Amino acid sequence: MRATVGPERVAVLALDGVYPFELGIPSRILGAAGGRYEVMTCSVDGRPVRSSADFTIGVEHGPELLETADTVVVTSVPPAYLPTELPEAVAAALARIRPDARIVSICTAAFVLAEAGLLDGRRATTHWHVADLFRRRYPRVELDPDVLFVEDGRILTSAGAAAGVDICLHLVRSDHGSALANFVARCCVVPPFREGGQAQYIEQPVPEDGSSGTAGTRAWALERLAEPLTLADLAQHARMSLRTFARRFNDEVGVSPGRWLIQQRVVRARHLLESSDLPVDRVAAEVGFATGASLRQHLHASIGVSPQAYRRTFQKAR
Repeated sequence: MRATVGPERVAVLALDGVYPFELGIPSRILGAAGGRYEVMTCSVDGRPVRSSADFTIGVEHGPELLETADTVVVTSVPPAYLPTELPEAVAAALARIRPDARIVSICTAAFVLAEAGLLDGRRATTHWHVADLFRRRYPRVELDPDVLFVEDGRILTSAGAAAGVDICLHLVRSDHGSALANFVARCCVVPPFREGGQAQYIEQPVPEDGSSGTAGTRAWALERLAEPLTLADLAQHARMSLRTFARRFNDEVGVSPGRWLIQQRVVRARHLLESSDLPVDRVAAEVGFATGASLRQHLHASIGVSPQAYRRTFQKAR
């Protein structure tokens, strides 16, 4: 959780060719968080920017806004606008960002951060459609094109378009807890947490056997997280063979069934740690981890803290 006095200042940097949808995401999502964020938009020179649509967008601020921001969000542009060399004005604007500021990219804006050298040696993601191009241009970046967003220290990157919603909700959740993030999601009529990664959105061949997908089984499993679910249990519910189910699940969700179960159990555990005073061992049992030690291991692997530390942080927030 970030400690700030008053609302956190978020500067959204609009680049030439910006997608209007992505540009509006930070203001819409963070702006619904009850005044906890002050979201403002700027351009690299204070002038209006062309959008990817048939209109120009006027902004109220120039690059000096970046010097005062706690979080900077760089929004995406069409592939044709992706820089092979960072324009001077863009480089100068990025240089204004404070060393301790959090930096977030939406979709193809990861190219801008990578071109500026900000992603060297870090994990990152971008839209799956341009993943191969990204790898060729920036071999020093550990690209993961299967996820919706990546947090690596103070820099966060997200996948295409609506993943900007996911990453902004993640900011709210990380800063102020799941209860507020869920409230914001309800206000904006979006899911508070999407399952899986980008793989589910990549075009897949129609299954030759005509069998149904795994969505029903995922919903069934979410109601039974406390039970010791196995791959065989899931496949039996879906009425598929183990091999077919595992392949279909990975195609639809982007992760293996086992990995998905761990993710969902961690999400449920975080909610219980924030909203209840249940002992850690009881929380572990409620979400399907065999022991408190297992919960500690998976929570630390996911967000880098222990259950006790996580609970202390959000109990203070409450």
